[in-house]
Amino acid sequence: MSGSRKIAARGAAAALGVLVFAAGGGVAQTPVPTPAPAVMTLEEVVQRTLQNSPQIVQAQGAVQTAGSAERSALGTYLPSLSFSSGASLASSERFDPNLGTTVSGSSDSYSAGMSSSIDIFTGGRRGAQMAQARAQTDVSEASLTEQRYTVTRTAKAAFFDVLRATDVIRSAEARVRRAQEALDAAELRQQAGSATRSDQLRARLEVSNARQALLQAENQKRTAMYALGRLVAADGPVDARADAPFEVRDLPLSRESIVELAVSQSPTVVTAVANERSAGYGVRSARAQYLPSLSGSGSYNWSNTDPSFNNVRGSWSTRLSLSYPVFNRFAREEQVDRARVQERVAEYQLQDVQRAARANVERVLGSLETARLQIELAQESLAMAEEDLRVQQERYRLGVATILEQVSSQESLVSAENALISARYDYQLALAELEALIGREL
Repeated sequence: MSGSRKIAARGAAAALGVLVFAAGGGVAQTPVPTPAPAVMTLEEVVQRTLQNSPQIVQAQGAVQTAGSAERSALGTYLPSLSFSSGASLASSERFDPNLGTTVSGSSDSYSAGMSSSIDIFTGGRRGAQMAQARAQTDVSEASLTEQRYTVTRTAKAAFFDVLRATDVIRSAEARVRRAQEALDAAELRQQAGSATRSDQLRARLEVSNARQALLQAENQKRTAMYALGRLVAADGPVDARADAPFEVRDLPLSRESIVELAVSQSPTVVTAVANERSAGYGVRSARAQYLPSLSGSGSYNWSNTDPSFNNVRGSWSTRLSLSYPVFNRFAREEQVDRARVQERVAEYQLQDVQRAARANVERVLGSLETARLQIELAQESLAMAEEDLRVQQERYRLGVATILEQVSSQESLVSAENALISARYDYQLALAELEALIGREL
């Protein structure tokens, strides 16, 4: 056997071994199938996300806590009432000289009492604390609204990520079909002798690239579906279903109205306004320490040596007291200074939040307009890319163009499809962000 035949035989044996190994290991390498995903619409995704969001639960807890604090502040206007009781049992021994022996005895007592007190005048402290508690409730409610729109925006982004991946998969599948058709045409022309081996290789390379792009798109959708499932508290992947196409539409408000709405009524601005108001009431509460306070109290007590209401010895008392701290080692001044600093910080934070709201809404409006224009340009580019590919396919069929020109047109078409997909969902994401900024649906 010659050297060339030995090398060919060894190559065939190696190839056969690879095939046997692949066949034997095919079962072990089979991937675990992905469970069938649940399918949800955008409204269902938003509702489920709001129901299962830890941020929403935390914000609702803050509202509940603020309501309890407001109720506690209201309770300072009401008198306090307490009840107390006690019993004492004791034994004693003493020597009786008349009897000449030790005598045992006991000393028992029972008592009960009820007392009440109320602050009559606190120098305005209770009113300031009550108003501050209400302002904190407004802060919590505004924060809850802000969290709702933030979570809604997150849910919409995850929903659109799944839809975007679905569209990318559809585009990748179309690319695979076009690449396979080009490969079939190249093989037929090679068999007819009107194409070279290079044409077939380039077509095969395009098929390989198209399949790789399809695999990447499928993996991206799988990742997006599991991320969406986490948001809606599902144990598996969740697919997205659009009941109607998401079209570009005109905003119901003018640009000036949207900016004014963001600066005055956005959730972040409302929260900052309530914080400033709360800080102002904190200053009033601290200043109340410079005024005297008046309080009243009363109590009734009874006692007896037997656990009964017979022969009860009762007593009662009332008390009216006035308190005025003349000097408390500058503690009042420190609290007033702290409150003033917090008030000043809250004022500047409000101004910064308003400026940030204006800047953010201008940015999002710009992104919205840019995405709208990009959609129009991408649609024109897609139409031109489709026509260019049709022309190149016909030219290649007639033998006046090379496979390289056709592959280049296919790549241009893929780029145009992906650009249109990105522009459409960038517009929807910008719209969701705008709704979160102004705190209302558009």
